[in-house]
Amino acid sequence: MSHTANFLAVDLGASGGRLLVGRFDGASFVLEELHRFGNGPVRVLKHLHWDVLRLWGEITQGLALCSHQASTPLAGISVDTWGVDFALLDRAGNLLGNPYHYRDARTDGVPARVFAKVPVERCYKLTGIQVMPINTLYQLYSMVEAAHPQVKLAHTLLMMPDLFHYWLTGEQASEYTIASTSQMLDARRRRWATELLSELELPTRLLPPLVMPGTQLGTIHPEVAAATGLKSKVPIFAVGSHDTASAVAAIPALDATSAYISSGTWSLMGVEVKEPVLTDRALALNFTNEGGVGGTIRLLKNVAGLWLLQESRRQWQLEGPLSWPELLQQAAQAQPFRSLIDPDAPGLLNPSNMPEAIRSFCRGTGQPEPESVGEVARCCLESLALRYRWVLDALEELTGRRLATIYVVGGGSQNDLLNQFTADACLRPVVAGPVEATALGNIMMQAIASGHLGSLAEGRQAIGASVERRFFEPQHGEAWQEAYARFGRLLTS
Repeated sequence: MSHTANFLAVDLGASGGRLLVGRFDGASFVLEELHRFGNGPVRVLKHLHWDVLRLWGEITQGLALCSHQASTPLAGISVDTWGVDFALLDRAGNLLGNPYHYRDARTDGVPARVFAKVPVERCYKLTGIQVMPINTLYQLYSMVEAAHPQVKLAHTLLMMPDLFHYWLTGEQASEYTIASTSQMLDARRRRWATELLSELELPTRLLPPLVMPGTQLGTIHPEVAAATGLKSKVPIFAVGSHDTASAVAAIPALDATSAYISSGTWSLMGVEVKEPVLTDRALALNFTNEGGVGGTIRLLKNVAGLWLLQESRRQWQLEGPLSWPELLQQAAQAQPFRSLIDPDAPGLLNPSNMPEAIRSFCRGTGQPEPESVGEVARCCLESLALRYRWVLDALEELTGRRLATIYVVGGGSQNDLLNQFTADACLRPVVAGPVEATALGNIMMQAIASGHLGSLAEGRQAIGASVERRFFEPQHGEAWQEAYARFGRLLTS
């Protein structure tokens, strides 16, 4: 097929969501944003939750806007979201409470208790997922350990995009790329790691059927269609339902000689490989093997990302307005390499006051404390770039490849100061864009699933014809080399 088709991407991130229509004319894509809304945790007493009913309301509002504005019927709809979080449903398909947020403290200390039952080496050889307390495995274990009543009542566990797909279609399934973030999937056999869950006494009855990216889950539920005004039986597809899987799918020139950074609240830096890397060295470096589209594996490292600046800005805005351009201008003018942090230090995961947590890290490591907005912001950006250098070196060691280019995609690719710092720190050219990589990857996979595109290679070529990218060459190499040596001494893991 080559005629024009419209696809709707529902793209939910940890700090906001959008609905975008992507028009494919047989050669390139054009995106139009229909609806944008905020997202974030809701604290109820001691716990953090997601307000999923509000998110569903925003999705249906966006669908209604689409039905009133579209001149031609949609050829498909698909949802992508952040990873690891999940909802529990009862036997009738009813939601058992608001899902927990991955930064909820109930998983503190849980990985150690899991590894007391099943050694970390065995967990890694099966799942290939880096140890992070936010992982689904530890979240579910904490609920079983606490005899949470939801677990007893639950019939099905659905990852976040799977929940919204269920509400769109009435069909319950888990898409492979989002399931792979759970640390409950067998990385080699690409199925649920039921043996591991049984050893940990976790209920395998909760696991839904797995489907691969590009599967049609069904058509839009008649009640949803009636409520939103959608008149045709729109197909609902599972794409790369993990937002990073969709973002990586949308990188036009990604190949065996390049690395990627999907840059946002989290930075996910890695490479595409054909099979998971489950070596002792990969475990020691705490790398993860997540599912990708087209049968690929995304060998990557999760890095704190722009969370550091987002949380710092949130604190500063309590004292008055501060725009992103103003913040970055002050960072550019601050003294280079005055203070550095480990972006993944445990104390920076979810502090109540991020600038103060950063100053505390610097005090504890014998460095000058960054005081001004510019000093804190520059500390964050330089430290992120140096962390990328560490990840790049590790990726080259694990794969035996020389990685000559770094592709930065997602919302964070608009941060030109960080892009330049990344080129400088890594001594590699950086190519920034597309900004809307996740939505483009989502829509491209819908186009493949519906027969409008023949392959992932064709889809990436079409995205390359649709977007503009910016290029950054490395500079000031000697100063960054000296800073990298300092940075290595600060790492906590």
